[in-house]
Amino acid sequence: MHFEILYVNINDQIELPLFRKSTPTYTMTKKHFLLILVLFLSLAANAQYAGYAIGFYNLENLFDTKHDEGKNDYEFLPDGANAWTELKYQNKLKNMAQVLSEMGTDKSPEGCAFIGVSEVENANALTDLCNQPPLKARNIQFCHIEGPDRRGVDCAFLYNPKYFTVEDVNLVPYIYTKPEDANRATRGFLTVKGKMAGEELCVIVCHWPSRGASAFYRNEGGRQVRELKDRLLKENKKLKIFIMGDMNDDPTNESMTTYLGCKPEIDDVKKDELYNPWYNVIKKGTGTLAWDGSWNLFDQIVITPNLLNQNGKKDFSTLKYHSSHIFKRPYLFQTEGKYKGNPKRTHAGGSWLNGYSDHLPVVMYLAKKM
Repeated sequence: MHFEILYVNINDQIELPLFRKSTPTYTMTKKHFLLILVLFLSLAANAQYAGYAIGFYNLENLFDTKHDEGKNDYEFLPDGANAWTELKYQNKLKNMAQVLSEMGTDKSPEGCAFIGVSEVENANALTDLCNQPPLKARNIQFCHIEGPDRRGVDCAFLYNPKYFTVEDVNLVPYIYTKPEDANRATRGFLTVKGKMAGEELCVIVCHWPSRGASAFYRNEGGRQVRELKDRLLKENKKLKIFIMGDMNDDPTNESMTTYLGCKPEIDDVKKDELYNPWYNVIKKGTGTLAWDGSWNLFDQIVITPNLLNQNGKKDFSTLKYHSSHIFKRPYLFQTEGKYKGNPKRTHAGGSWLNGYSDHLPVVMYLAKKM
């Protein structure tokens, strides 16, 4: 998967096009030949880089229309509170596929190599999603393990097998540590190991306890995922790890900074810590979901230091972090009413909006010298 512009000047992050769409017609002379040769050599001096896009998206209640035994999915049935009919379900699938297929295309024409997702009911919904034309055209596949969440929402992992090869999939449970929570269950940490760009990667997809619970439970999520990350690195110190998900906390909250161990500046990240590029984004007042007139940035992707160029280095001989952004398109926002400017969700105030999600996706770009 290559960036749309093939040649990337890593030193100053200026992208140089190899060809333009139209080229003036002229007669070749010795002078012209020498100028072209000099240009070719200068381009060749800049190494050619392969670019990879990855992402995360909270799909906001991607339920099918059938009841799953043991799940509290009744509001997403045809006779439920949301009157979740086949028409609404098919529109939801179409809308989700549109977003997922466009994520990463700002720099990578074929979209993301892999995307973590949350709030999906089951493998049936994922199968229907991957069969949507824009995803099926890229042969998008998924990894999913049914989790214990009582409401019935899970995390999943979508990937393009052209770029990412899955080797192992596990669902590591979220452990409730208080005795009074012994009968509770929530979403675990979907852990996918595989290879991309010839390197060993691991992706941990999360959906931590909601803001309806105290901060203690999200802090526990951070602590448990950090322990999982440390165990994985102890087994393989070269493993490059991506932790992504709806953390239900901002990058500035202690679940991310203290318990998970994230740092906002690349050069400050120590070997047992993580880099969080979203810390400085939320500080500027923007985010991925709006609540009570302000923005939160719960949707994050954080990475281990072996994916970073630190202390001014520009070494892309192995897969390294390049940039990141919140994915925005005009159709993802409400254009009128009380919530104008907020993400356009599927339902609001009891009405079906035929929207997308109450969250915006996030995208990260990686680069490697070819």
